[in-house]
Amino acid sequence: MKPAPNGARTSTGLTVPAVPARWHSDCMRLRTMISDRRAMAVLNVLVVDESRKRAAEICAGLACAGYQVAAVLSSAYDLHLRVEELKPDVILIQTDSPSRDTLEHMAAMDREMPRPVIVFANESDSKTIRRAMKAGVSAYVVDGLEAKRIKPIIDVALAQFEEHQELRRARDEARQKLSDRITIDRAKGVLMKLRGIEEDAAYHTLRKLAMERGKTIAAVSEDLLATARLLG
Repeated sequence: MKPAPNGARTSTGLTVPAVPARWHSDCMRLRTMISDRRAMAVLNVLVVDESRKRAAEICAGLACAGYQVAAVLSSAYDLHLRVEELKPDVILIQTDSPSRDTLEHMAAMDREMPRPVIVFANESDSKTIRRAMKAGVSAYVVDGLEAKRIKPIIDVALAQFEEHQELRRARDEARQKLSDRITIDRAKGVLMKLRGIEEDAAYHTLRKLAMERGKTIAAVSEDLLATARLLG
């Protein structure tokens, strides 16, 4: 894959500038790493950088490494809305130091539609890095951006993101199980009080209702508790 010439366009219609001269040798090495382009899933990358010149170099480096640029934004304002619109696979943010507003927009996106986020910054303060990671950043890089580093950094960010998402799914599942258990226990208590039955009998009653209604025991329990609240 040759470096994109000046004026070339990505599949999204964006103009990709010429690869900086200092990156030419790196691009040649990357071309050998990506020997079968057809077998490689092409990722769309959303670039966020207030500097047009810097963003142009990033786009050239991404094209050199075999990625497509979904769009270039000058700020992270309403990032979750732009992500919903553009549906990028990866988000790359380059900034001197991520501001509080930028971190808040990243956190909102992470809640609504999480994506791997890579931040290239000059600020190496540990507090800033911790805030960025808490906002959902998968990789925080302070050594600058070079063409040869783009692919390995994106690969690491993808792996970190998948691991984080798996931990989040496990956490959410554990929370849901605990919530369901509490709901079922409360519903059993209501049945035991109303019908004067033992705990096992109350559970069997809930299970029977769940089978008859095609619902989970937790859902039937929630229905029973809602009815009990209405009846006072």
